Amino acid sequence: MEANKAVFLDRDGVINQDDGYVYKINDFIFLDGVFDACRIFQNLGFKLVIVTNQSGVARGFYTEDDVLTLHDWVKTQFRQEGVNIDKAYFCPHHNEQGLGIYKLSCNCRKPEPGMLLQAKSELSLDMSQSIMIGDKVSDVQVGNNAGVGKTVYITQDSTKAKNEIAADYYCQSLLAFAEALKSSTTS
Repeated sequence: MEANKAVFLDRDGVINQDDGYVYKINDFIFLDGVFDACRIFQNLGFKLVIVTNQSGVARGFYTEDDVLTLHDWVKTQFRQEGVNIDKAYFCPHHNEQGLGIYKLSCNCRKPEPGMLLQAKSELSLDMSQSIMIGDKVSDVQVGNNAGVGKTVYITQDSTKAKNEIAADYYCQSLLAFAEALKSSTTS
């Protein structure tokens, strides 16, 4: 069986505006160009997978059910735009700030590779053909830790970012990367 390839997407700061602990539908604001970017990835044959740390659960700000409800809504918004989000994973833990059962060191909190490896197993992914896109150092690190072929750091200041972490690509937006990827595969 041929393995699939995926674009792994961090959520807050890549798909939506990162206003800190976003868990309500009314507070979820999609970033410009996100649907177009994901349409390009999908047309290039990539599965789309959201991977997000949600320490707000660990801190008691909201529940796992709140995250699941929001992710169902997010996937519906994408579907209405002709885009299929294949899976959405989240880590509810925090090893220092977590409360109760959520205070633990786990293998799913980025930069640990648990969410990506679960997706690899469930979606039959070829990690070397996959891409991790995020706006934090831990997003690039998780891509490297999971053996993802390319890492993309979304940033407004690529000079500063290059001093923070060595990603394969630095782009100002998800759409900018998607368009560059499309150009490189069609030329």
